[in-house]
Amino acid sequence: MTDPRWIWQHADWPAFHWQGDRVPALLRACQLAQGRLLGAVGSAGAEAGLETELDALLQNIITSSAIEGEQLNAGSVRSSLARRLGIESDADGRSTPRSEGLAELMLDATQHYRQPLNLERLFQWHHLLFPARESLLPVRIRVGELRGDEPMQVVSGRLDRPTVHFEAPPRDGLETQVDAFLRWFESSVHTSTLDPLLRAAVAHFWFVTLHPFDDGNGRLTRAITDLALAQAEHQAIRFYTMSASILADRAGYYRVLEHCQKGDLDITAWVLWFLQTLLDSLQQALLRIERVLGKARFWREHGDHVLSAEQRKVINRLLDGGERGFDGGINASQYQAVAKVSKATATRHLGDLMDKGLLRKLPGGGRSTRYVVDWPMQATR
Repeated sequence: MTDPRWIWQHADWPAFHWQGDRVPALLRACQLAQGRLLGAVGSAGAEAGLETELDALLQNIITSSAIEGEQLNAGSVRSSLARRLGIESDADGRSTPRSEGLAELMLDATQHYRQPLNLERLFQWHHLLFPARESLLPVRIRVGELRGDEPMQVVSGRLDRPTVHFEAPPRDGLETQVDAFLRWFESSVHTSTLDPLLRAAVAHFWFVTLHPFDDGNGRLTRAITDLALAQAEHQAIRFYTMSASILADRAGYYRVLEHCQKGDLDITAWVLWFLQTLLDSLQQALLRIERVLGKARFWREHGDHVLSAEQRKVINRLLDGGERGFDGGINASQYQAVAKVSKATATRHLGDLMDKGLLRKLPGGGRSTRYVVDWPMQATR
């Protein structure tokens, strides 16, 4: 008998294991960060708000699709999420069947974490990924059913000399394999000997290795991971984005998957990569929550100032930081564009905000003059 080429060809599949001496320290770091984040969210209370959750969910959907090379309309997705969360949305873009399906999938995976994951629910998620009105694809995809008989391979290179990075288990017996995964997923949530974060790592690797659908396997895998993490925390509200951290190291993600899928049942490399990526996600979320708290403190201290709606809008954008803020401050032209005011009004508003001690001018002059919030939190991004 030839040596197995793929992990699922081993006789003990799927009896995964990992090297116990290499995992505990990183697992403990994740648990501590998870505890700090949940504590920070509890301290923030209403100040963390639905908007913060909306931003995290939006980023999760956008980046999960980006991992697969799909660029979504963020405005449409935000609009679909906002409606479901009961938030008024100023997003540029109307919802579409695509954005509606993705929003429903994400919220079902995270908010309904107590519901069982069975084949019916999995098929419904697959339908949400490929709404009927937008399924006019060059290759027919079996939606809401397992893949066909042809080999499921991940390949690259020339058509006449392809490099096969991975081949999933054959179609014959796939129902049994998926059923085994779903039964394990439901029973393992109550297993005290398996840490919930390690369970999420195993669930991710196992399902993506099965690759049970014609398309959408990666996005469904990450939805299952979000479900497992929500179950680990016993709460529906999401403030961190695992998919964004995966996207940041997409090459590493595919590399470690290929390495372990071509190996034996020791998935230590995958577990370590997963935990490090989770830790990065938790730490980024902590920074965002700290910014939310800093923003709330800022307005408590400066709330007595009489400001126009335009001035408040710009100050909030600066306090938000990140993608919604401005690196290195804001200049008069940017103020004019964000506030939708004239050049003269922008100059007057900026001067007024400086006089009130809310903004300070950075070194430089002329048209390049930039302004930042006069607040300690500006020093930490």
